[in-house]
Amino acid sequence: MPELVFFSGTMDCGKSTLALQIEHNRSSRGLQGMIYSRNDRAGHGKLSSRLGLVTEAVEAAHDMDFYAHVVGQLSSGGRVDYVIADEAQFLAPEQVDQLARVVDDLELDVFAFGITTDFRSKLFPGSQRLVELADRIEVLQVEALCWCGARATHNARTVDGRMVVEGAQVVVGDVVGDVDSPHAVVGYEVLCRRHHRRRQTSATARAVALSPDVLPVDSAK
Repeated sequence: MPELVFFSGTMDCGKSTLALQIEHNRSSRGLQGMIYSRNDRAGHGKLSSRLGLVTEAVEAAHDMDFYAHVVGQLSSGGRVDYVIADEAQFLAPEQVDQLARVVDDLELDVFAFGITTDFRSKLFPGSQRLVELADRIEVLQVEALCWCGARATHNARTVDGRMVVEGAQVVVGDVVGDVDSPHAVVGYEVLCRRHHRRRQTSATARAVALSPDVLPVDSAK
């Protein structure tokens, strides 16, 4: 039976790499899929991994109807054997409903990939709806690590290396400038729960370690 499968995890756990692997495995067997992505690091209409792999994709706009798009492909003579949706956390709940309809009405497998929670540890609306509707949820087994070496479970947004907990839910990382600080560098980092609660990133941890206010222990005494 066709399924809606949600592959989830933190950043850096290999979601997009797995999406590309599934695409390779199926296309090498003669199957043809529709690949969707949104806000990919490689640019508009791309699905890429941090390992440098990249393939073409359909940019999933905020107003895209996935069901209508797949039906359009089939109606025009195209072939669709499965669907891959990367960065699925950015989808609207109704778009996730459309993906579920692709499974139920068109009998196609849909593989969705995304992070579950945002930098505030709040569920993305798209991820929440996937948790509610997916036939199967797969938590990726490639563990991302916090700077301390513990398993990373939370996504943190940083501005000039310091963790922030306020702002828009979706902001592209590794860019210069935001609404409040046009020259600030916005990035993301995965942390364990303890350091996410403490808002302690790798940069702030290094700053503390190098601070002259941290006195060395005199082992001779």
